[in-house]
Amino acid sequence: MRVVSWNVNGIRACVKKGFADFLPRSGADILGVQEVRALPEEIPDEARAPAGWHTTFSAVERRGYSGIGLYSLRAPERVECTLGEARFDVEGRYIAARFRSERGRFVVVNAYFPNGSGKNRDNSRVPYKLDFYRAVFERVQRMRRRCPVLVIGDYNTAHREIDIARPKANVGTSGFLPVERAEIDRWLDAGWVDTFRALHPDQPDHYSWWSQRGGARARNVGWRIDYVLASPAAMKRVRDAFIWPHETGSDHCPVGVNIDL
Repeated sequence: MRVVSWNVNGIRACVKKGFADFLPRSGADILGVQEVRALPEEIPDEARAPAGWHTTFSAVERRGYSGIGLYSLRAPERVECTLGEARFDVEGRYIAARFRSERGRFVVVNAYFPNGSGKNRDNSRVPYKLDFYRAVFERVQRMRRRCPVLVIGDYNTAHREIDIARPKANVGTSGFLPVERAEIDRWLDAGWVDTFRALHPDQPDHYSWWSQRGGARARNVGWRIDYVLASPAAMKRVRDAFIWPHETGSDHCPVGVNIDL
């Protein structure tokens, strides 16, 4: 089974850049998308209800902002789109889907973790971001007691210096603040596994987001901020973890795992 995550930076724009062709080409069985930036009824048909796929999109209060979706070839047994706190739920950042396969139940959580920079680039949203991290953490900690869990999405944090091209220049920037990186540490200390870094521990220059300014992508001046984190039971079944920088439909690229579920 292949599970893929992609921040599409606007599903309508991504459709114009080939999203419908990407779906079958990806070989994904489950695909989580973030930053949809459209109400469900505004999503083009080929992305809202592609043939053969089951789809769920989070409800958002503000048009053109945030929002996530989940595509799966098999129907989920259960889907949950709320963390139970209005300040998170109105931004449409969380979908948890439970599936059953021949090997038993498993859960895929798709999350769009907030950027902490704020409107004025003053890191004013960092407290909100960290609260969201903690709310998701508490939820998935309970889930992993019952079955394997993958938490996929745009985490908006580069964990280590190897995960960002310009670490010294960004020590005061949201996405690489010590307090944000410490939150990733907390997840890993609790047993969650960064699948890509576990399988490619010392490989530099692997990024999943690039600024759209200054030719950053062409020069590979990027950040690795999109992850698939696995519970210990799920990690035992991971066979490969990958990043696809050749997919250029967004300022992010897809990331994912091949896993026996």
